[in-house]
Amino acid sequence: MANQLIHRDPQRSLARFDPFSDMEEFMHDFFAPALRLREGGTSRMRVDISETEQAYQVQAEIPGVNKDDIKVSIDGDRVSISAELKEERVTRDGGGKAVRSEREYGQQYRSFVLPHEVDEAGAQARYENGVLLLDLPKRAGTGGKQLEIQ
Repeated sequence: MANQLIHRDPQRSLARFDPFSDMEEFMHDFFAPALRLREGGTSRMRVDISETEQAYQVQAEIPGVNKDDIKVSIDGDRVSISAELKEERVTRDGGGKAVRSEREYGQQYRSFVLPHEVDEAGAQARYENGVLLLDLPKRAGTGGKQLEIQ
Protein backbone atom coordinates (compact mmCIF):
# COMPACT_ATOMS: atom_id res chain seq x y z
CA MET A 1 0.00 0.00 0.00
CA ALA A 2 2.87 2.36 0.61
CA ASN A 3 3.73 2.45 -3.10
CA GLN A 4 0.22 3.14 -4.37
CA LEU A 5 -0.41 6.31 -6.30
CA ILE A 6 -3.18 8.48 -5.00
CA HIS A 7 -5.18 10.27 -7.67
CA ARG A 8 -6.09 13.81 -6.57
CA ASP A 9 -9.08 15.42 -8.13
CA PRO A 10 -8.56 19.24 -7.97
CA GLN A 11 -12.30 19.68 -7.50
CA ARG A 12 -12.33 17.47 -4.40
CA SER A 13 -8.99 18.24 -2.76
CA LEU A 14 -8.91 18.96 0.93
CA ALA A 15 -7.13 21.91 2.46
CA ARG A 16 -5.53 21.55 5.82
CA PHE A 17 -6.70 24.11 8.39
CA ASP A 18 -3.79 26.01 9.91
CA PRO A 19 -4.96 28.08 12.92
CA PHE A 20 -1.62 29.91 13.03
CA SER A 21 -1.54 31.11 9.41
CA ASP A 22 -2.85 34.57 10.31
CA MET A 23 -1.11 34.82 13.69
CA GLU A 24 0.72 38.07 12.92
CA GLU A 25 -2.48 39.81 11.83
CA PHE A 26 -4.34 38.33 14.81
CA MET A 27 -1.73 39.59 17.27
CA HIS A 28 -1.76 43.08 15.74
CA ASP A 29 -5.56 43.29 15.86
CA PHE A 30 -5.72 41.83 19.37
CA PHE A 31 -3.13 44.15 20.95
CA ALA A 32 -3.80 47.35 18.93
CA PRO A 33 -6.38 48.83 21.38
CA ALA A 34 -4.12 48.18 24.38
CA LEU A 35 -1.12 49.70 22.63
CA ARG A 36 -3.14 52.82 21.82
CA LEU A 37 -4.09 53.18 25.47
CA ARG A 38 -0.50 52.66 26.59
CA GLU A 39 0.61 55.43 24.26
CA GLY A 40 -1.51 57.92 26.19
CA GLY A 41 -4.94 57.16 24.80
CA THR A 42 -4.31 58.97 21.56
CA SER A 43 -5.64 56.79 18.85
CA ARG A 44 -4.38 57.20 15.33
CA MET A 45 -4.96 60.96 15.03
CA ARG A 46 -1.69 62.86 14.60
CA VAL A 47 -1.75 66.69 14.52
CA ASP A 48 0.75 69.23 13.11
CA ILE A 49 0.18 72.95 13.72
CA SER A 50 2.00 75.75 11.93
CA GLU A 51 1.59 79.51 12.30
CA THR A 52 1.83 82.59 10.10
CA GLU A 53 1.22 86.24 11.02
CA GLN A 54 -2.45 85.91 10.04
CA ALA A 55 -3.47 82.31 10.72
CA TYR A 56 -2.81 78.81 12.03
CA GLN A 57 -2.68 75.80 9.70
CA VAL A 58 -3.59 72.44 11.20
CA GLN A 59 -3.01 69.05 9.57
CA ALA A 60 -4.67 66.15 11.37
CA GLU A 61 -4.11 62.62 10.07
CA ILE A 62 -7.39 60.75 10.42
CA PRO A 63 -7.15 57.76 8.05
CA GLY A 64 -10.10 55.50 7.35
CA VAL A 65 -12.75 57.98 8.45
CA ASN A 66 -15.61 59.36 6.39
CA LYS A 67 -15.56 63.18 6.25
CA ASP A 68 -19.18 63.25 7.48
CA ASP A 69 -18.00 61.57 10.71
CA ILE A 70 -15.52 64.37 11.55
CA LYS A 71 -16.55 67.28 13.78
CA VAL A 72 -14.46 70.43 14.39
CA SER A 73 -15.43 72.97 17.03
CA ILE A 74 -13.78 76.29 17.84
CA ASP A 75 -14.29 78.16 21.11
CA GLY A 76 -12.03 81.21 21.29
CA ASP A 77 -8.51 79.81 21.34
CA ARG A 78 -9.56 76.15 21.88
CA VAL A 79 -9.91 73.85 18.86
CA SER A 80 -11.44 70.38 19.21
CA ILE A 81 -11.50 67.64 16.58
CA SER A 82 -13.49 64.44 16.97
CA ALA A 83 -13.90 61.59 14.49
CA GLU A 84 -15.93 58.44 14.58
CA LEU A 85 -14.27 55.36 13.11
CA LYS A 86 -16.49 52.74 11.48
CA GLU A 87 -14.39 50.14 9.72
CA GLU A 88 -15.51 46.77 8.45
CA ARG A 89 -13.29 44.21 6.75
CA VAL A 90 -14.65 41.11 5.05
CA THR A 91 -12.42 38.38 3.64
CA ARG A 92 -14.11 36.17 1.06
CA ASP A 93 -13.18 32.91 -0.56
CA GLY A 94 -13.34 32.47 -4.34
CA GLY A 95 -17.06 31.70 -4.36
CA GLY A 96 -18.08 34.90 -2.58
CA LYS A 97 -18.84 33.25 0.76
CA ALA A 98 -17.55 35.26 3.75
CA VAL A 99 -14.66 33.49 5.45
CA ARG A 100 -13.95 36.18 8.04
CA SER A 101 -15.64 39.44 8.97
CA GLU A 102 -14.11 42.03 11.32
CA ARG A 103 -15.43 45.34 12.63
CA GLU A 104 -13.74 48.19 14.43
CA TYR A 105 -15.68 51.08 15.91
CA GLY A 106 -14.26 53.86 17.98
CA GLN A 107 -13.98 57.55 18.71
CA GLN A 108 -10.88 59.69 18.19
CA TYR A 109 -10.59 63.06 19.88
CA ARG A 110 -8.00 65.83 20.05
CA SER A 111 -8.26 69.25 21.64
CA PHE A 112 -5.62 71.96 21.90
CA VAL A 113 -5.30 75.62 22.88
CA LEU A 114 -3.69 78.11 20.48
CA PRO A 115 -1.79 81.24 21.57
CA HIS A 116 -4.40 83.53 19.92
CA GLU A 117 -8.16 83.32 19.52
CA VAL A 118 -9.48 82.09 16.17
CA ASP A 119 -11.81 84.06 13.92
CA GLU A 120 -14.53 81.40 13.56
CA ALA A 121 -16.20 83.21 10.64
CA GLY A 122 -13.11 82.89 8.45
CA ALA A 123 -12.13 79.34 9.47
CA GLN A 124 -12.09 76.70 6.72
CA ALA A 125 -11.79 72.91 6.75
CA ARG A 126 -11.26 70.27 4.08
CA TYR A 127 -10.54 66.53 4.17
CA GLU A 128 -8.20 65.04 1.55
CA ASN A 129 -6.67 61.56 1.42
CA GLY A 130 -7.13 60.89 5.14
CA VAL A 131 -5.82 64.31 6.25
CA LEU A 132 -8.00 67.05 7.76
CA LEU A 133 -6.69 70.48 6.78
CA LEU A 134 -7.78 73.50 8.83
CA ASP A 135 -7.08 77.13 8.02
CA LEU A 136 -7.76 79.11 11.20
CA PRO A 137 -7.33 82.89 10.89
CA LYS A 138 -6.34 84.77 14.02
CA ARG A 139 -8.93 87.10 15.49
CA ALA A 140 -7.86 90.73 15.18
CA GLY A 141 -6.99 92.54 18.39
CA THR A 142 -6.37 89.45 20.54
CA GLY A 143 -2.59 89.75 20.62
CA GLY A 144 -2.69 91.07 24.16
CA LYS A 145 -0.61 93.86 25.55
CA GLN A 146 2.60 93.68 27.48
CA LEU A 147 2.87 96.23 30.26
CA GLU A 148 6.04 98.10 30.89
CA ILE A 149 7.07 97.92 34.54
CA GLN A 150 8.01 101.26 36.03
